[in-house]
Amino acid sequence: MKKMILTLVAMLSMTTAFAEGENTNAVANVEAYKMDININKLSDALKLADEQKAAVENIHHVFSTEMTYAAQYGNADREAMVKDAINTDVKRMRRVLNAEQMKKYLMLLNITLNNRGLNK
Repeated sequence: MKKMILTLVAMLSMTTAFAEGENTNAVANVEAYKMDININKLSDALKLADEQKAAVENIHHVFSTEMTYAAQYGNADREAMVKDAINTDVKRMRRVLNAEQMKKYLMLLNITLNNRGLNK
């Protein structure tokens, strides 16, 4: 009887530890899609004019919202939504930024996506 109870306790402990890891991975996964950034620092890095800063802030807000929505969908839908959000963001930024700023923005975006594990 004692063996059976100890086996049951061990199984419950392992199951709880496994479930805890799954929940943590899901939370970390959703957190990776949050694209909140400091617009002032981005503006300084890209040397944006005031008009550009306002446009970039609006474009990034839309991008951030699209990425947050993508995090709520299944893996197949999520990948397509992330790809679409990135492509749309890049197209909109091209209209606002000059070639040098765009090159730096793409570098920063790529680094961010790589660091979050979203660039596959």
